[in-house]
Amino acid sequence: MDGSERVTSLLEVAVQALGGQRREGQVVMARAVADAVESRRHLLVQAGTGTGKSLGYLVPVVDHAVRHDGRVVVSTATLALQRQVVSRDLPLVVEALEAHLPRRPEVALLKGWHNYLCVHKVEGGYPDEPALFDIPEPAGPRHADGLGAQVVRVREWAEETTTGDRDDLVPGVSERAWRQVSVTSLECLKQRCPKLGACFADRARSAAHGADVVVTNHAMLAVDASSANQVLPEHDVLVVDEAHELAARVTAQATAELSLASVEQVARSARRLASLPTNDLDGAGQALASALVASQEGRFPDGLPGALAEPVAVVRDTVRGLLSAVRSVELTPEAQAGRQVATAALTGLFEVAERLVTADEGTVLWCARTTERGAPVTRLHAAPLSVSGLIRNKLLEHRVAVLTSATLSLGGSFDSAARAVGLGSDDETSQAEPTSADEPRPGDDNHDDKSADDHERTQWQGIDVGSPFDYPRQGICYVAARLPAPGREPATDDQLDEIEALVRAAGGRTLGLFSSRRAAQVAAEAMRERLDVPVLAQGDDQLPTLVGRFLAEPATCLFGTLSLWQGVDVPGPTCRLVIIDRIPFPRPDDPVAAARSEAVAKAGGNGFMAVSATHAALLLAQGAGRLIRTASDQGVVAVLDPRLVTARYGTFLARSLPPFWRTTDRDVVVGALERLRAAG
Repeated sequence: MDGSERVTSLLEVAVQALGGQRREGQVVMARAVADAVESRRHLLVQAGTGTGKSLGYLVPVVDHAVRHDGRVVVSTATLALQRQVVSRDLPLVVEALEAHLPRRPEVALLKGWHNYLCVHKVEGGYPDEPALFDIPEPAGPRHADGLGAQVVRVREWAEETTTGDRDDLVPGVSERAWRQVSVTSLECLKQRCPKLGACFADRARSAAHGADVVVTNHAMLAVDASSANQVLPEHDVLVVDEAHELAARVTAQATAELSLASVEQVARSARRLASLPTNDLDGAGQALASALVASQEGRFPDGLPGALAEPVAVVRDTVRGLLSAVRSVELTPEAQAGRQVATAALTGLFEVAERLVTADEGTVLWCARTTERGAPVTRLHAAPLSVSGLIRNKLLEHRVAVLTSATLSLGGSFDSAARAVGLGSDDETSQAEPTSADEPRPGDDNHDDKSADDHERTQWQGIDVGSPFDYPRQGICYVAARLPAPGREPATDDQLDEIEALVRAAGGRTLGLFSSRRAAQVAAEAMRERLDVPVLAQGDDQLPTLVGRFLAEPATCLFGTLSLWQGVDVPGPTCRLVIIDRIPFPRPDDPVAAARSEAVAKAGGNGFMAVSATHAALLLAQGAGRLIRTASDQGVVAVLDPRLVTARYGTFLARSLPPFWRTTDRDVVVGALERLRAAG
């Protein structure tokens, strides 16, 4: 029996154990994953909702890990999916396949250091966090008790937990409360800790180094990609679920910021925890603040202007001196933890300032102003122009990667998704000619000067295993072609009239996806005045509470912004209509998107299509995917932006959507929604 046949047989065993039925797309995926691992070729798999992609990749990689002693790392984008893989899917696979494998697979869960309770800190080994009870936190459904009560509860939980994992604390606590019982990796005493034998984070890492399959998350991958240190155990295969989010997560992790507040916070740590004089750092922070106030907002394409570069350099040099001082001080064992925390804070500030001062053309720099607690705040930011090299060199090199999602093929091609992770070209901002998504893509093998190693590490194949759903029969994609193109206003009267007609026909049951919080609020307020159905708006309550109400009360509408475009799963008659107010292009003033678009144009490509259109295509596909979640779901996706059918790039965007039946006739759509409402 060859590898593909064996995996097919093992998948049948797992599906039967689950009580499920054979899904052709799942079988195709499992065989493709097995072939990719065996041939050492990266694989991009688009697996639509309902395919059962978790089993589709878990069965072949568990088989590989046990038979070939090759550790596998599985990364998920969200905690919900991580919990599903760890608590349901992976245990099922292990139990079902154990009798068919040479030995029982060992499984481990690994998260970032800050996610684990620190025993030494709980027992008083670290200095207390300052200002613990001086700022009251608003009560809410998620954290109904105050900060002090949360801290008491988490300390009581610390006495009984066997994992120290924050996610095992139910109900959860706020970040400020959790901070009282946890430390970051830089703050940890590591081998010098007197409680090392009881350390939950160290136990998790030890378990990961001995496991066949390690489940982690994209945040950990992002740290691994952007850090000089390796945070994941050595592994042979990497599976990235919800892979469309990986590049954005790495970009966010690799983005640094500097402000007066960050300088002041580090200065307080140095004074309080290491007894260092910080007059010079305080002065450097004030000079920086003055320069920031006088600075223009926006991107600095030619590097930091001198008026900003000089005070940032002074901050850096001052922090360097403090680091030398704190490391030379002789401390008692009891004071070691405080010095470690202060050193971590100083090191972080030094690295940010150094990065801003020495930024090259591969770094995007900008200044941004916000209002927080009624006061203006100005920050400097630095982000990588491209993260494809980081992902390729740190995450994909010397191993096989399986990247899967329901939305990897954009505009009918996998090229954008491949470039974003460094496959097929040297830079995600470069433009390569599309190739067949169903054929192996061996990178730029027409370049004779590429080494064999470069050739091997960029070989990839993209496949679409389809979806079990009958999209043309289950859903309609309606484009309001008669409306004018959206402008600067959050919503026009014509758009509001359109929303009213559609929601009225659907009898509520509407998920409204808007490009801005203001647009969602305007639409919600208007519908509350015009209609007699409940209309919830993001910001009215905690998002999980709003989604719960939306699911429980079928006639309800839920309007919101980006948090609702991805990850919201509302099957059944509750969601018959998904409204998208406009094509979700990045904001024109988004500094990273603008810089990447310019880089593509300088290289001779189409910056708009490579960056803005690709960004919009991904979000459109994710948003439209909220409609059909099961084989019995039916409804309409209504796009209130005529450019989807009138603009030249509309064809590219439309090819990224599920293959709904399409129309621009509102009367047809209203009739369909009314029939669905009558059917219940």
